[in-house]
Amino acid sequence: MTYVVTEACIRCKYMDCVEVCPVDCFYEGENMLVIHPDECIDCGVCEPECPAEAIIPDSDSAAEKWLQLNRDYSGQWPNITRKGEAPGDADSFKGVPDKFTKFFSQSPGRR
Repeated sequence: MTYVVTEACIRCKYMDCVEVCPVDCFYEGENMLVIHPDECIDCGVCEPECPAEAIIPDSDSAAEKWLQLNRDYSGQWPNITRKGEAPGDADSFKGVPDKFTKFFSQSPGRR
């Protein structure tokens, strides 16, 4: 089992999860994070830290479509090992539906 980041992270990107990850398996896009599934050790400490509830185990039926996205973008985006600042408007995007189709960016983060 591994954990994946879902669309709930898009435009929220709180990054609390990054601070607790013991293996630094998070990668940063312009407006969301992803987890490298081959680096994740399945410890689960990141899941309860996410204020947007964007992290789920890959055994969850909703994770199937996010597993490949996490795999693809963790190979393209830069690794992130420290919490940065969440976007100033992050709270206003928490819980917004259909964020992937409306707001997803393929661009890497700017660290």
